[in-house]
Formats: sequence, structure tokens, C-alpha cells
Amino acid sequence: MSDDLAGSGCEQLIPTEERKSLEEIEKSLKKKFRKPLWSKFTKAIREYQLLQPGDKVAVAISGGKDSLLMAKLFQELQRQRQVELELEFIAMDPGYHPNIKELLIDNCKHLQIPLHIFEADIFKIAQKIAGDYPCYMCAKMRRGALYTKAQELGCNKLALGHHFDDVIETTMLNLLCAGSFKNMLPKLKAKNFAGMELIRPLYLIKEKDISRFTGYCGIWPLNCACMVAAKKIGNKRYEIKALIEDLRENFQEVEKSIFRAGHNVYLDSILGWKKDGEHNSYLDHYDDE
Repeated sequence: MSDDLAGSGCEQLIPTEERKSLEEIEKSLKKKFRKPLWSKFTKAIREYQLLQPGDKVAVAISGGKDSLLMAKLFQELQRQRQVELELEFIAMDPGYHPNIKELLIDNCKHLQIPLHIFEADIFKIAQKIAGDYPCYMCAKMRRGALYTKAQELGCNKLALGHHFDDVIETTMLNLLCAGSFKNMLPKLKAKNFAGMELIRPLYLIKEKDISRFTGYCGIWPLNCACMVAAKKIGNKRYEIKALIEDLRENFQEVEKSIFRAGHNVYLDSILGWKKDGEHNSYLDHYDDE
């Protein structure tokens, strides 16, 4: 890896305690963190119908706090036989530094997550074709690589570790930066991979609770581990995160309000909307009433 691909990285989550045993970690999901993690995980699966009996799910492991938690929640779900399903835990190496890859493998070994690691030299490719703005291209390539591997393993679903905060931040990003109202959906059908569906089972889980769990477990998760864009460009998502934090001081439960807005869209009070790529104006239907 050349020097120009060696980003300084994102802020590292430092555990607050010594690393717990696997038994203690798994027990905490059913006891200490049952309400903020396990209950919200199963609630999202029920409410958004994310799983059906017979599903084979590829659980995408980046090595970060979110995906490691997701893996353990899926293992607990399988143990409890609430849904009959098969699991494959897949991790893509997009060009990690060897020490980063070693940390990923060590964490998964301690947590007894049976990992399929495959290589995809995405960091170098993204740097070459996207220049100073590689994040969108990198994310798109990562998604495609994960879908491809999931299909190779016979999976019909790909699970990603996006959480509640990701959902509301995406809503605000679209509103303030793109001039549109769009949500990050809890599930969607893959456009370019027939029969594949993407699901987000951490949809209702707050990031602060994931951080608390990770700190308690004593796990050192990977940060974004990006070798290309880290600290090179401004990240609007961090600005939106700070904005929401500021709004909390004057608006009670502002995160819930942002989240609920996506469930309470009044189409008869919207100036325009897009469906299946076609733009509609309220004026088109004004005389129909």
C-alpha cells in the first residue's frame, strides 16, 4: 500500500473494561443489554418482516462495533430457534493494513464468529478512479462485492449493520444536503442481484447502546479502517451528527421525531414526489378532488 493510501483513520472506540469471556458477553445480551439491544433487534425483525423461515442470511462483518454486535445477535436468534435460518458470516478485505486484518480475525475468533474472509482490492481502485471523493464509489463497490459473495454462498439475504442513528442521519443528510426526503429503509430488494434482499436488523438500536455493549465486552473494534479517505475530506455525516446533538438541547426526543417522520408522510400535503423514477406534482392531482 502506497503512502498516499495511508489515511489517519477515524476515531477509535476504546473499551472501558478488560475483555470479557465469550460466556459473559453472550449472557449480557440476554440480561444486561436485553432491552436496548436484543429486544430492539427482534422487534425490528418482526415489525419490518426482515426474516422468513428458510432464509439463508449473509451477515456482513466489517469488524466494527455494529457488525460484531449484529453477528452475536444473529447467533442468539439462531440458538433460540425463533426463526429457522442459516447464517454465513462474510468479511471483505478491501485492502486493510495487516494489523487491522489481524485485529478483525482475533475479535471474531474470541467471539466464535465463523468468518469467511475474501479479498477485494477496493481501496486502491476507489483511490484511482474517484480521486478526492472516493467514499461513494467505495461504498458502492463494497456492496457489490458483498452481494456477489453472498450469492456464491447460496444466500438470499445480506444483512448490514446500519443502526437507528444511521437512519435519522441519512434522513437529515437528504433533507439538508440533497433537498429531498428519503429514508434508509429497513429492507430493500437488490436491483442487480436477482433474488437477493438487503436487510438492516439493527434499525431500531441506538449507537450509544452499541458503544456501551462494546465497551463492557472489552472488545477493540475496527474503526472505518479506511486507507484512502480518512481525514482527507470533510464528512457531512459527522456535521449532521453534531447538529442532531445540538437539537437535543431544545427539542425533546428530536431523534424519535425525525425517525417517525418517515412513517407519517402525508402525501396530500406534499408538493411533489417520485415513484418508480417518475416525478409527480400535487398540481397533477389538484382537480381530482
